[in-house]
This record gives sequence, structure tokens and C-alpha cells, in this order.
Amino acid sequence: MTTFVAPDGTTLAYRTVGGGGPLVCLPGGPARDSAYLGDLGGLGAYRTLIIPDSRGTGRSAVPADVSSYRCDRLVDDVEALRRHLGLDRLDLLGHSAGANVALQYATRHPERVGRLALVTPSTRAVGLTATAALREEVTRVRAGEPWYPEAIAALDSMVSGRATADAWQAIAPFFYGRWDSAAEAHQAAEPGQRNQEAARVFGADGAFDPPAARAALAAHRGPVLLLAGELDLGAPPGLVAQLGALMPGADLVVQPGAGHYPWLDDADRFTATLTAFLEGASAPAA
Repeated sequence: MTTFVAPDGTTLAYRTVGGGGPLVCLPGGPARDSAYLGDLGGLGAYRTLIIPDSRGTGRSAVPADVSSYRCDRLVDDVEALRRHLGLDRLDLLGHSAGANVALQYATRHPERVGRLALVTPSTRAVGLTATAALREEVTRVRAGEPWYPEAIAALDSMVSGRATADAWQAIAPFFYGRWDSAAEAHQAAEPGQRNQEAARVFGADGAFDPPAARAALAAHRGPVLLLAGELDLGAPPGLVAQLGALMPGADLVVQPGAGHYPWLDDADRFTATLTAFLEGASAPAA
């Protein structure tokens, strides 16, 4: 791990994986230790992955001011990392909630963004939310899975406000393309990787300015990849397509059979899609 200092004096850590041109990878959660990203399915074989731990997670320090966990405040940490690395422009990947940070970075520092890849992105920064219909599109195709009855009952209880304490655990299979031992292990690690206080502050009042973000993205002309998982409850493909409509020229790729962590479901397809985009080639057909 290597460290740098944020503008408010907080010491932040990042790790590097692989070789090749640098790609800064922002983790989601929000406020989850970046360890869950692993090496993004072997993407480090093609690019040097620079993977920061968000403040208060992993090996990054807890800030003195907890309001700095807010999404818009995290943009300053990305800019400090760019300066620390000595890069004029960043190729940037944001996963899940990390896509909100990446979108706000592109809004505030458009001249500093090279290629922008948003993987199963959260869309809170632009004011988009998934409807019940969009979520049903990805849940109903799982009806033949043995875990489905319990999972859909738990999801219904959450929607109706009757959720039990174990509802989140019950719906976990909806976030993976295959609910196997690898997926179970990945999910089981999540509670110990998340800073709950930071997660609560991430979306606090003032964290997002959707009109400003939408205006900036409409004017954005750099290369953008939106990668959705066909089976992802967290970022259904229809929602990611709505994000794409706000960004002229953005490429939308839906990875077949994938959930919220597509590098776990099919590492080869995931890395092929990302490397083609990062090299400026056409994305492989889904």
C-alpha cells in the first residue's frame, strides 16, 4: 500500500496491481474496503490498476470531520490522488456507488478525465432511481433458482416496509450471476469491509446536484463505457440505459449472466470488454 495526503490532511491509502497504463478504480459500497474489487478479474494484466481505499475504509485514515464522507467531498480526494500520481488526465473506473464519485469528478474536472468506465453504476448523482418494473425485469428471470422464494419474499418485505433484520442477507443472491461458494464468500466479507457511519453520510443533504451533473454530462465528449449486469438488482440494465441517454456517445454493454460484480461472473468477458474500451477498440459483442 502507498499513501497520499488529502487536502484536509487525512492520510489515504491505495494499492497498485499489474502493469501498463494507469487506471484509477474507485470502489463502491458506499464506504466499502476496496479489497472486494480484488484485481477486477485479472484486468491488471492489461493496465496498472490504482485502487484507493476511500477515507475511513481499508487502510485509509478516519477523517477528523465526518461530513467529509459525503460523496461530493470525496471528489477532492480523487483530485489529490491525480496530483500525487503526477497525471495530467485520469482514465477512471467507478464501480457501483463509486460511479457517483466518478461522475461528480467528471462534472467538476472534465479536463482531467480521459476514458471513463462506469461498472454497474449507482445513478444517484444524476437523480435516477430504479422503478419496480426495472427491478422486476431482473428478478423474475431467477424464478427457477432454489433460493428465489426466500429472496423475493424478503425483497417484497423491504419494498412494503416490513423487512426483517435478515432481509438484506436473503436478497444477496440477486446481486450475483451465480449464487455459488465464491459468491457466498464474497458477500460474507461485506459486513466487515463497510464503514457504516461513512455509508450513512455518503448521500447526506448536499451530496448530489443532479441538474449540474446532467448538464455537465450532456456536454461531455470523452469516451464513456457503461457496463451493466444482465441480472443485476442493484443497477438494472434499464436504469443504466437511462444514464447512457444523458451522455452523448456513451457505449452501453450489458454483460450476459452477470450481476453487480461482473468480474466474478465472467472474468474473461469482463476484461475483454474493459480492455477493448480502454484501448479505443469496439467492445466485444454481448
